Amino acid sequence: MQRSLALLAFVCIGLGAVKAQGPILFGADIEGGGPYLYIGPDGKPIGFELDIVQAMEKRMGHSIRHFQYDFSNLIPGLLRSDFSFAMNGLEVTRERKEKVLFTRPYYIYRQQLVGRHNEDRFTDFTTSLAVGDVRFATMEATAAERLLRLKGVNPATYPSPTEVYAELAHGRVDAVVLDLPMALFYAKKDPKLKFIGNPFEAGEYAIAVSPGNPALLYTLNDALKTMIESGELRQILEKWGLWDDSQGALEMGGLPDDTQSQEWSSVLILRMLLDGAIITIALTFCSFGFALALGFPLALLRVYGPTPLRFLVIAHVEFFRGIPVYLLLLLVYFGLPELMPGLNLNPFLASVIGLGLNYSAYESEIYRTALQTVPIGQWEAALSLGMDRLTAFRRIIAPQALRFALPPMTGDLVALFKDTSIAGAIALVELNKQYQILAKSSLKFLEIGLMTALIYLVLSVPLGWLSRRLEKSMGHHEKS
Repeated sequence: MQRSLALLAFVCIGLGAVKAQGPILFGADIEGGGPYLYIGPDGKPIGFELDIVQAMEKRMGHSIRHFQYDFSNLIPGLLRSDFSFAMNGLEVTRERKEKVLFTRPYYIYRQQLVGRHNEDRFTDFTTSLAVGDVRFATMEATAAERLLRLKGVNPATYPSPTEVYAELAHGRVDAVVLDLPMALFYAKKDPKLKFIGNPFEAGEYAIAVSPGNPALLYTLNDALKTMIESGELRQILEKWGLWDDSQGALEMGGLPDDTQSQEWSSVLILRMLLDGAIITIALTFCSFGFALALGFPLALLRVYGPTPLRFLVIAHVEFFRGIPVYLLLLLVYFGLPELMPGLNLNPFLASVIGLGLNYSAYESEIYRTALQTVPIGQWEAALSLGMDRLTAFRRIIAPQALRFALPPMTGDLVALFKDTSIAGAIALVELNKQYQILAKSSLKFLEIGLMTALIYLVLSVPLGWLSRRLEKSMGHHEKS
């Protein structure tokens, strides 16, 4: 009896503190889309989770307000106390349960495989894994992404379901695995897409609460329990077409613990980071090669070309130096297919083009400066020896210009190596994107962050050593 009174007093004190601070804030990403929380036709937020929040608000007798927060950072934001609780289709996983408190579930979700309407290579998720060339996509920081990676699949990941299903409809990926509510909302009515197989891999949506706020957890649990027993929660789910036989587990407090997914192993994490590192290395050298190949003729036109071409080169340099690389990648990946129907650039090729165009502007300026640094007397001496201009440039001018250009060129190579992290914006899973995926899925930010930093150092230090060796070699060659 005394323990019950003490708990009641604790809860009352906690709620009193909450009321003194103003409205309770719940974190959710409104950009994540329906049917969770999104902007309706009248410009106001709607969604089945918002309906649940409003029902709890009435039962709790306290104002609850939405706080916009990126979905993939909801758990870190909750731990930072940026809001009081998170509710945005958060799947209950072992890693998350180790960091935050979860209420009883308010929805039992399952995964749904979706393909294009004419897909006939597989009939369910198991058979899709057996087909070697299937390109999977999903939403980042979700149970679906975790499931695919644990199955050995490296899917394309996007920040919202709208982008995932758009990529599927456009043919850039072959199959999408996402929670059933998203599949029902975005894919079910799209004639270009179809459900493949039955829903599988059940899990729970629950409200995440900071470990330091058990009073709020108790209050939210009490509100959910009352809503389940009264049938109000079922009415909300039926309103949004989400009620099915799986929801019967809500009355029993959710699914058995053995339905939770397996734990990330250090070996799997390291292997995935190394996979990302390989992509980073390939992207660095391909992009830089493209930048060199484009930048050198641009520099020649800028220095030796006719006036109209010089102005075109200046326009190229100023344009690609003047816009952010992030925006350039989005324009290449998403914009070019709209301008040129039928063009289907994969994320790697789009990244090579975007980064290459950006760095070609910088490289062309480096070469231009280097060419103009060679004294004019070198030209005069070469021509006086009977060389034609092409031979003089190839044997006398270009080698000297390369000596001047080499230090900033190698510096740009190291900079490009780090700038490849921007390619994650168009679903290319390079090293930095792999870190974000693993850290947000396993919540091992420090451990995986240190591993990622070490890999970057192991890769970048040799680049610095190589640049110094090249500069030293060119210096000796020039002296000789």
